[in-house]
Amino acid sequence: MWGQLLTVASLACGIVATPQGQAMFRSGVELVNFGVTVVDRKGAVITDLKAEDFEVYEEGRKQTIGYFARGDAGKEFLPPLHLGLLFDTSGSMQEDLRLSRSAAVKFLNTITDAIDITLVDFDTEVRVARYGQADFPRLVERIRNREPEGWTALFDALGVYLDGANGQDGRKILVLYTDGGDTRSAITLSETLDLLKASDVTVYSIGFLEHQLSSVKMGQRQMLTHMAELTGGRAFFPTAIKDLDKVYDSVHEEILAQYSLGYSSLDRRTDGAWRKVEVKVVRPDLKGAKVRARAGYFGPYKPASR
Repeated sequence: MWGQLLTVASLACGIVATPQGQAMFRSGVELVNFGVTVVDRKGAVITDLKAEDFEVYEEGRKQTIGYFARGDAGKEFLPPLHLGLLFDTSGSMQEDLRLSRSAAVKFLNTITDAIDITLVDFDTEVRVARYGQADFPRLVERIRNREPEGWTALFDALGVYLDGANGQDGRKILVLYTDGGDTRSAITLSETLDLLKASDVTVYSIGFLEHQLSSVKMGQRQMLTHMAELTGGRAFFPTAIKDLDKVYDSVHEEILAQYSLGYSSLDRRTDGAWRKVEVKVVRPDLKGAKVRARAGYFGPYKPASR
């Protein structure tokens, strides 16, 4: 089990070639890093793109891609993968939690490239632990032993996870399993969304809403969808436990298909302001392809000298 508090670092070194013959570019300065997923008009992931197939614009100004790698480039050519699982174990999950554990364990068992897995299970309280691949049996035991009870501190749990992920280098994927309610948190939804915007975590929301009141179901669905889309991820709403395997298969496929790219911003200001970023696919035969990535980032901040 690893400590939670680390420091964000950027990637820096020379140019290398991947087994697919594409180039992986890295510059010697701090990079803004993005995880990018591209799907065609039918929703199928596209996995054969190269650096020259992308353009990146920050506040409308074209940037130079300084780092690029495909998701299938091989572990040695990719930034390290950190996987997170946010597991709602509150009393409102009584009818879903027990049946979902096997599917979650099966999913985690397929992500063998992750150098660690952070589990945050939450109800009235938030509990967090980080496991290496060698600790997988202990992770499984923890998932299977937790019984549903208490209130739901969803936003606090997200805050705790994002605080720890803030210090991890590389790719960060969070799978959030919940019914979408929050009845306990100290932080607000607005504050949680700001934390997500400030992070470089890709969130996949899996919302079980079948047992929720119709008066709140739509709002919870919209919230979980917004959380995912804000980070370049997706939201899934299975209507039965049997659908979970398909959902996890889709998440796994997207993790493997995610491109990693970075650039050194041409904006040298240190005002901490939000910077809108748009990632485009410019290959002519892919008109209509959809790009999923976070919508921007907060620039560096340095207090004005007196």
